[in-house]
Amino acid sequence: MTREFAPGRLDVNGFAEAAATVSGNEPLQTYQRLSAEVAAPATDVSLRWQAEGARRDGPDGAPVPWLHLEAQTTVALVCQRCLTPVEVELKVDRWFRFAADEAIAAAEDEDSEEDVLVASRDFDLHALIEDELLMEIPVTPRHERCPEPVRLSAADPDFEAAEAARPNPFAVLGALRSRKPE
Repeated sequence: MTREFAPGRLDVNGFAEAAATVSGNEPLQTYQRLSAEVAAPATDVSLRWQAEGARRDGPDGAPVPWLHLEAQTTVALVCQRCLTPVEVELKVDRWFRFAADEAIAAAEDEDSEEDVLVASRDFDLHALIEDELLMEIPVTPRHERCPEPVRLSAADPDFEAAEAARPNPFAVLGALRSRKPE
């Protein structure tokens, strides 16, 4: 008999013990925080993901639950050079080790290379997927080569015309001095 595992309420220990796999191909809109980052409404964008559970040795040699997460999507972000949409591929391929409680997870996370999370019977895998993809968004998304030349100057012809029409302040002072009675 195979067990069904729900990504929204994942029993981490049972998932790892069964060495189970869950996957999905969902609309990006179901991930609200990630959807808020895109340049335009992502109605036809999908997010593919897969999670595998495993039991592997922990730092003390005892078997602990692990989760391997792979997720991928392509989103349109705002290019920081030309301010037009740029397609950016977001990919996650990461292992997570689980600890029994928050104190153990915090202590082990400092000393380990992998991420250490708290095992629970109702772990929200969707939230983990969204968190990991949000962290993959580049700080300054931009095209390799912008589709249109980037205008790097802000010259305004009216500005220079106004500057030329304005009298020199020293000439005004000189005119005041010459009108002085002697």
